[in-house]
Amino acid sequence: MQPNGNGLTATILEMGPGARGSGLVGSYKGRNVVGGELQTDNMASMKLGSKSEAFHRQGQSWHCTSGLQSDVTIEIGEMAFHLHKFPLLSRSGLLEKLIGEPTTSSDGSACFLQLSQLPGGAKAFELVAKFCYGVKIELTSMNVVSLRCAAEYLQMNEEYGEGNLIAQTEAFLNEVFGNWTDTIKALETCEEVLPHAEELHIVSRCINSLAMKACADPMLFSWPVTSGNETARTSGAARTSGAARTSGAARTSGAGFWNGIYTATKPQQVSDDWWYEDVSFLSLPLYKRLIQAVEAGGMKAENIAGALVFYAKKYIPQMNRQSSFKNLSSGTTISIPSEADQGALLEEIVELIPNQKGVIHTRFLLRLLRTAMVLQASQACRDNLERRIGLQLDQAALEDVLVPNLGYSVETLYDIDCFQRILDHFMSVEQASAAASPCIVEETQLMEGTHSLTSLTMVANLVDAYLADVAPDINLKFPKFQALAAAVPDYARPLSDGIYRAIDIYLKAHPWLIDSEREQICRLMNCQKLSLEASTHAAQNERLPLRVIVQVLFFEQLRLRTSISSWFFVSDNLDSSQNPNQAPPASKNAGCSHERGSGVDDVRERVCELEKECQSMREEFQKLVKTKRIWNIFWRRKSHQSNSKPQKQSNVKAKQQCADGHQQCGNGE
Repeated sequence: MQPNGNGLTATILEMGPGARGSGLVGSYKGRNVVGGELQTDNMASMKLGSKSEAFHRQGQSWHCTSGLQSDVTIEIGEMAFHLHKFPLLSRSGLLEKLIGEPTTSSDGSACFLQLSQLPGGAKAFELVAKFCYGVKIELTSMNVVSLRCAAEYLQMNEEYGEGNLIAQTEAFLNEVFGNWTDTIKALETCEEVLPHAEELHIVSRCINSLAMKACADPMLFSWPVTSGNETARTSGAARTSGAARTSGAARTSGAGFWNGIYTATKPQQVSDDWWYEDVSFLSLPLYKRLIQAVEAGGMKAENIAGALVFYAKKYIPQMNRQSSFKNLSSGTTISIPSEADQGALLEEIVELIPNQKGVIHTRFLLRLLRTAMVLQASQACRDNLERRIGLQLDQAALEDVLVPNLGYSVETLYDIDCFQRILDHFMSVEQASAAASPCIVEETQLMEGTHSLTSLTMVANLVDAYLADVAPDINLKFPKFQALAAAVPDYARPLSDGIYRAIDIYLKAHPWLIDSEREQICRLMNCQKLSLEASTHAAQNERLPLRVIVQVLFFEQLRLRTSISSWFFVSDNLDSSQNPNQAPPASKNAGCSHERGSGVDDVRERVCELEKECQSMREEFQKLVKTKRIWNIFWRRKSHQSNSKPQKQSNVKAKQQCADGHQQCGNGE
């Protein structure tokens, strides 16, 4: 116990052996002299001083009730403190210097000072003044940062009394850093005195403490965390103000250590996202530094990405149809960020996303891209998102890649160029990986391997479905459709039904295409890979060029011959496999005869079906050929008649002229 000149009794703190590890306030071992008292409630706190309240407020002024007339007035903002010199001089080096050169009023009655630059303002100085007078004050995680900065500003070090305010607040800060919830509260209050808190490294110490606890296993160290499935969380108003956030010890439902003694019979399972909501109340600059700290601490990229997704959904209302502030209490007043602020926030979040593939689902990345377009984010941000989406395009769904066109010169309903760029990113990565693999050198070999065929096939199906969806748009130009369809190689499509459907829809919506363009667009599909249903439809499709129809019929006939040959080959092998000189047992003979008979019936039925289909295709083809011949004959006759009429008229005129000539000759004779 060290009483000082103004009657203040210092409180000496000692750290127990489990204080740093457990992070609980109960690990204090306090030796209190006269007035110091350590609290172990939900919020970490410590009481200093021993005297009862000696100040009262009158309007915008604080007065000391000691009975002595005030000889110094300190003005901070709109608040004035009427105090006495001696208690202040004995504790503050700055006040000693300023009071030593007093600024008196005109009548010389009192010393007058202005401390407009004091960290924490009048609220912090009120506690400082009470500390100097030995009045009871309570240190909490909500006021310790501003008090620490104010004590540093006022030079309240050990030269002006043992157990001065710098030492007391620093000791309490070390305990605050051991507790998750109190550290977050302290970090939030750093915003009010940020330059001073940065200079004293309070911000960095808070962030490092939080990062260490977030990266550690909560089941091993029993950090005061809450399960991700727990619904009994504090309200947004209480959390934002920092007034009623539950402590970690209480939030673990009794599961944890208290002074090194395990108090729960069964440990509570904690999910990886237990810290997402707690840190989401930090401002963007502090949140960004925390994310960088946990990344440097070795946290898994998936957990970091999950925290960023949580933060984006919370503060970017454009991400959701309903406002992300719906979970806050009705009494909370929080303004929705402007679109410019949301755009800046989105750009920062995109920069913080880990570079690993698949840490964020493709659907959410596409939502981010749409939001970036709406908020007019920077081109670098959109390019970054397109590149990330391209890396995992095989995981995307059709409804996700249908990005609306938001440009000023709107031509198409959907942003075709955006999808083209995303597809180009995917194909460049696939081609690079295929080139780097020694086992895959040619497309034919790739068809036999499984290196990237699965992802390529999924993307090919996605592209075909996308083309079919955008094909009815009459503003979709032929070069864009062709470039998008040709971006996927033919070997990536096991069947050409999807691309055929897209081509058919496009030809139907764009009947003004010339024959050469129809030929080019039909070269995008492999007629040999069409299914039976698609081949039947294509053979009767009047929108296709005649060459394509002939090609479809040719491959269908070739497929028919191959099928018939294979069925007859199997049937002959079954017959020749039987030995006529050796009769099988009676029981087995009946079964083999039955199986062979059913197999032959199946072959005959299949052959009949194929013959009927082939015959119908031939009839349709003959109808098309006859129709074309009839039209050719019609146009030839038409052109012949038009050419013969002028010739007949010229012959008539010539005969008339000859008759007139003969008549003139007769008259002359």
